[in-house]
This record gives sequence, structure tokens and C-alpha cells, in this order.
Amino acid sequence: MRHTIAVIVENKSGVLTRIAGLFSRRSFNIDGLSVGATDNPEYSRMTITVEGDKEVLEQVIKQLSKLINVIRVSELAPAESVERELAIIKVTADKESRSEIMQIVNIFRAKIIDVSARSMIIEVTGDEEKINAIVQLLRQFGIKEMARTGKVSMIRGTRVIKA
Repeated sequence: MRHTIAVIVENKSGVLTRIAGLFSRRSFNIDGLSVGATDNPEYSRMTITVEGDKEVLEQVIKQLSKLINVIRVSELAPAESVERELAIIKVTADKESRSEIMQIVNIFRAKIIDVSARSMIIEVTGDEEKINAIVQLLRQFGIKEMARTGKVSMIRGTRVIKA
């Protein structure tokens, strides 16, 4: 089972290295990792996705909570949170295929952010299934390059995860 964990940490150098080291030492695999500053520049928020059963999740949360610079660790249940991912995808696009690519982009409410003589770069946001679906459709044109952010997630409603 895949679990999403929100981790509030001090915005200091070396914190990401310590967290990655913890996962490595414990033989936990990070499926996804997204890090960015919060509304308070003293803190960063990490969204970490891990695969495993309930025991693995409990162990990850316990180990993260013990680390210096970690302020708060919370599991984000899919039913109680909003999850999004960003992908930018460079596809081969000749004159004949441009209109078909543009139709796919419109269907997925994505954006074309760059066009050259032989390629297009597409930006798409959504859940993992949406990203996977557009990638699958664009493969027929030839994906030259792709970058995905990993999941970011936030609890629905008025409850917040802050330092």
C-alpha cells in the first residue's frame, strides 16, 4: 500500500540529507519526494510517498519524528487530502502531429509552454492517474524528455499541518 507523509522541517542545509540517510539505513524506499518552503521561511514542507504495510508506515513516522530538525510528521489519508503532481513533457511534434497533440492537451486541461520546429513542451498538473494517462497518450508521438515533481498533498478543510 502507498502512503503519503507530510513532514515539516527546519529550513536548514543538511536536513534532506539526514532524512534520505534515515530511509537508506532502514532500507525504506522513497517512491516520491517533494520539498519546498512554507509560508514561514524558517520551515520547509516535505511530501514523502512510501510503499509498505501499516508497520512500515508506523516505523517511518517514528524514525522521522526522532530526527533533529523535524518539527512535525503526519500521514495524509487520500480520502482526507488533495494530491497533485506537476509534469513537463517534451514531445516530438512535426506539422502533421501538432493538431492531434493540441487536442490531447486540451482534453487534459494541460498547457503548451514551448514550441519549436520539431517539438513541444507540455505542462500538466493533476493526480498520478491523470499524469500517467496523458503520458501514455503522448508516447505515440515520441517523448524526448520528461520531468515530474512528485506528489504534493494538503489536508482538506480547516485542519492544517504547521510547525
